[in-house]
Amino acid sequence: MSTSIQALLQQSGAKTSSFSSGSRYYNIDTATMKDANGNTITYLRRRFLPQPDQFYKLQEHTVLQGERLDQVTVQYLGDPERYWQICDANNVMNPEELIEEPGSKIKITLPEGIPGNNNA
Repeated sequence: MSTSIQALLQQSGAKTSSFSSGSRYYNIDTATMKDANGNTITYLRRRFLPQPDQFYKLQEHTVLQGERLDQVTVQYLGDPERYWQICDANNVMNPEELIEEPGSKIKITLPEGIPGNNNA
C-alpha cells in the first residue's frame, strides 16, 4: 500500500498495516517509545499464540523423515510463508518442533476463528 493511501486511511480512522494480509503480523498494533537520545522508536506489540480452541481441525499430517515445514505448508495451504498458521494451530512457537520427530502428527486447520461445519 502506498504511503499516500496509508496517510489517507489513517486520517479517516481506518486501520492500516505495513504487512500483507497473509502475514502473522497483519493485525498486530504498533507502539512507540523514546530511546535515551529522545529518538522515537516504533515497534510491534507482542503477538501471543492463539488458543487451540480457535481452530477447526480439518485433518492431520504425519511427519516424514527429512520433511520441512515449508513443504507441508505448500501441500495444505499453498504458500510456504504461511507456516506460522500451522504453528499457531499446533500451539508451537518454534517451527522446527513440528517436524523434528518423524511419525509425529501435525494438525491442519482452518485459519484462526473460522468455524468448521461438523455436518459437512
